[in-house]
Amino acid sequence: MSLREQAREAVRTRIVLGQIEPGEVESVINVAATLGVSVTPVREAIMDLANLGMVEIIRNRGFRVPVLTDHDLDEIFRIRTMLEVPTMTELVQVLDGAPVPQFRLLAEQLTDAARTGDLPAFLDLDRQFHLGLLALLGNERLVAMVGQLRDQARMQGLQKLADQGELTQSGEEHIAIVDALEAGDGELAADLMRRHLTHSRGIWAGRTEGTT
Repeated sequence: MSLREQAREAVRTRIVLGQIEPGEVESVINVAATLGVSVTPVREAIMDLANLGMVEIIRNRGFRVPVLTDHDLDEIFRIRTMLEVPTMTELVQVLDGAPVPQFRLLAEQLTDAARTGDLPAFLDLDRQFHLGLLALLGNERLVAMVGQLRDQARMQGLQKLADQGELTQSGEEHIAIVDALEAGDGELAADLMRRHLTHSRGIWAGRTEGTT
């Protein structure tokens, strides 16, 4: 990865985790110092993220992460559920019993990242897992749409879960999804994905599940 790409992924992770305070103007120089890189790749990364709608560029001052309301986050969760849950049944038909070792490996790696509390690695591997599964259907617009929805979400609860050693279960859910896909059980795969996505508006977002 280029320095620009590394900076983009680092800033993306900080935004999703809520480590960059939404609504406040942030200096590119400060972010570059935090990441330990020069200003140029960070400035380029911010431009990339602005094009994705993750930040707003404030001329001559820096950038700002938009504030999302609970209603915004509820909408993101519902749309992701509408898109990702039924595709599990379709994916079972496409796979037709074929193994998916690359996704089992990703599931195991992100579970390890959850166990050690490596949140940047967890989020990166989780992104690869979910978008990679969708890519198997050959629908690029679907992948792009879910990727954008993921970028708009906020996962402030992940740090607390990691600190308490409770993130591992969320990681292991990916392994269960792979098991269902390889077993050809579309109904189970869809149900597991639905329950898994519930975390994005529950414990991952720092909320008690079932109350949003």
